[in-house]
Amino acid sequence: MKTILLTSVLALTFTGAAVAGPKCTDEDRSMWMSQDQMKKQIEDQGYRIKKFKETSGSCYEIYGYDNKDRRVEIYFHPVTGEAVKVEVDD
Repeated sequence: MKTILLTSVLALTFTGAAVAGPKCTDEDRSMWMSQDQMKKQIEDQGYRIKKFKETSGSCYEIYGYDNKDRRVEIYFHPVTGEAVKVEVDD
């Protein structure tokens, strides 16, 4: 019984993690902006980056702060640099 419960919990955990972020692109990585270019573009928009990473959904993602010192989590399209999903803590 414990094995079935543990397996179910793990399956739900990994399923939730897989769909948590958006899918940004199928473009070849050679078309992507470099991480340094993307970080500069984000900072030029007034954001302070605390953590920057590449997601399994082929996005660039930041955790940081906007120009009003609110915490943000933003997914960016790695080719166009456009924000795909934005979450702001008020």
